[in-house]
Amino acid sequence: MINFLIVTHAEHKYNKQAQLGGYAPYVREMNIWAKHVDTITIIAPLLESDYDNLDIPYQHPNIKFVRIPLTNVSSVKNILYSLICIPYILFVIIREMRKSNHIHLRCPGNIGLLGSIAQIFFPRKKKTAKYAGNWDPESNQPKSYRIQQKILTSTLLTKNMKVLVYGNSWPNVSKNILPFFTATYSNNQREYIAPRPLNKLLHIRLIYVGALSTGKQPLLSVKAAEMLTRKGYKIQLDMFGEGPERTSLENYIRNNALGHYITLHGNQSAETVRGYFRQAHFLIFISKSEGWPKVVAESMFWGCVPITTKVSCVPDMVDNGTRGTLVVDTPQAVNDAVEKYLHQPHLYVKASENGQKWSQQFTLEKFDEEVKKLV
Repeated sequence: MINFLIVTHAEHKYNKQAQLGGYAPYVREMNIWAKHVDTITIIAPLLESDYDNLDIPYQHPNIKFVRIPLTNVSSVKNILYSLICIPYILFVIIREMRKSNHIHLRCPGNIGLLGSIAQIFFPRKKKTAKYAGNWDPESNQPKSYRIQQKILTSTLLTKNMKVLVYGNSWPNVSKNILPFFTATYSNNQREYIAPRPLNKLLHIRLIYVGALSTGKQPLLSVKAAEMLTRKGYKIQLDMFGEGPERTSLENYIRNNALGHYITLHGNQSAETVRGYFRQAHFLIFISKSEGWPKVVAESMFWGCVPITTKVSCVPDMVDNGTRGTLVVDTPQAVNDAVEKYLHQPHLYVKASENGQKWSQQFTLEKFDEEVKKLV
């Protein structure tokens, strides 16, 4: 009997039917793990709000939810509150770890850090950790993330654990590090999508999918589309997501009269976004930090070519240029990438086809097979 414990900072919710759930990509992944265990205990914060368009419920008949305080460091008051809560959260984590026989940590994050410390006291229990952030040792990350990496890779402190990380080319990794992936689509959704016709006389369709936050730099995508339009190209940019930068984006689009070719769609269903991926020429995703950016893999699944930044495992994902283009974070760099493909459409066709072939390997069924081996 597998008593599976999840320790996570992910915020959870109950819907009107009293079903526990949360952010769809995370819960959808955990539902696959759940297929292979008998009971689940989840240690996580709880939000007192109903589901939104991006939330789905867990699918398991035997779930125990252990609520812990929501902590953050957004102000001095919140920092002090978080410090007061740490002993209690650590006590709860250790208590539930004693009862489980498979410990699963979701890192990086404040709760992941406490979980990585607590697991040291249970060297004989089976453990996995999903490090969903950027594993790159050369990247600029919070000190707490570095501490988690040090603990998880230490074969002295961490026993009987597989640490799942994104990317295969990190130097000096310990033997418990396992390159991994995530998935969105099923085997039965795989199909060949013909590359979109691309020339200067046709509309060039761009897509942005992600949080409208400073770290994702959505304004840069807007400015890149604006620059292309000023050069005379017929551009359509469709943007999906919500976040604190929405108001500034709306103001910029309005003040620069860009509304006729840039549309903010907000949060939409996966089916809606998939339809736009199938039509778009390019994903514009100029993020400062990622783990495995699912949107990059999703765009390639439908033949949409990513123009993105060199963060985390993204160079591996785009094969350093054969499945997309890596750029620095300026509108001019995005423009140059689009124009490169316009001037050499055979490269666009090749990138689109290469991206499909690569991305369509990573299906939910393959993910299920790999998870089963770990549980």
